[in-house]
Amino acid sequence: MTPLKNILVVRTDRIGDVVLTLPIASIIKKHFPDSRVTFFLSEYTKPLAENNPFIDDVITPITSNGKIDIISNVKQIKNKFDCVITAFPTYKIALILFLSGIKTRVGSGYRWYSFLFNRKVFDHRKTAEHHELEYNVRLLQQIGVNEDINPSSIEFGLRASQKSEQTVNAKLRGLGINANDKFIIIHPGSGGSALDLPIDSLKKIVQQLSITNKIKILLTGSEKEKTLCQLFALNNNTLNVASLFSLSEMIALIDRSILLISNSTGPIHIAAALGKQVIGFYPKVRTCSEERWGPYTNKKVIFKPDNSCSGHTIEQCREQNCMASIKVEEVLNTINSKI
Repeated sequence: MTPLKNILVVRTDRIGDVVLTLPIASIIKKHFPDSRVTFFLSEYTKPLAENNPFIDDVITPITSNGKIDIISNVKQIKNKFDCVITAFPTYKIALILFLSGIKTRVGSGYRWYSFLFNRKVFDHRKTAEHHELEYNVRLLQQIGVNEDINPSSIEFGLRASQKSEQTVNAKLRGLGINANDKFIIIHPGSGGSALDLPIDSLKKIVQQLSITNKIKILLTGSEKEKTLCQLFALNNNTLNVASLFSLSEMIALIDRSILLISNSTGPIHIAAALGKQVIGFYPKVRTCSEERWGPYTNKKVIFKPDNSCSGHTIEQCREQNCMASIKVEEVLNTINSKI
């Protein structure tokens, strides 16, 4: 096919989703080295694509009264792209792309508005036959790109900005953590799309780690998660830094850490993309399992329920408290072997 020159990649949802879409850029550049790649992201996730060597530009939706404005966004995109890869389709976004006159529009064939795409992909992601990152890469088959991928071959291109690194270093000094000091990150909250390790189990892990190791533990989270993080601030070795760092600063903070421990949520994907060691807690429910949503890296240890709950729904796992069957002692042994 004719080499594509200006390619737009759309992913306007959450942090982890965007991180798992970033490798599309490096693959596109590999097959179309002269192309210009632009990512269309929400304002909140924009820092994930900035400083990426494979992404030439980042644009965000123009809104009016908190809602995406169709006419303004058509003007923003029209006559600028010859191809769009829609990793996260919504009706408004699909309509904007159609009205913008982009010649090649790749998107799901399973939505009622799929007629707005002219290169349709028939993957039922909810069946979790592939990892989310692999589903994103499979979209490129519609433009003639067939790439066999694995955690060793993927390049995320995620980079911390120099400004964020400087800001983070200054904030860490204010917390008593100097340039050569090592620390781990524990991110106890999640987006609520999966099931978490119970608070009591995580508290036991934090308590033992903070007593037996001199290493500092940073408890990260959003403004809304300050109270949750405070539950784990058990002594001077555990610091509640929820809401202290912006997303761009979180990238730099995670890059400074030696290990990140988390449930299924955005920061675990940031850490994996940065090549950090990660430890995660995932249910066996297929739609939110490690196989579909786990960190895409070889530097991971994932803990799942010990009981046989593979066929459970989220509601069944929640009712039977399946995540509580994860053994704290095994988690601690693994963490201690990594730090």
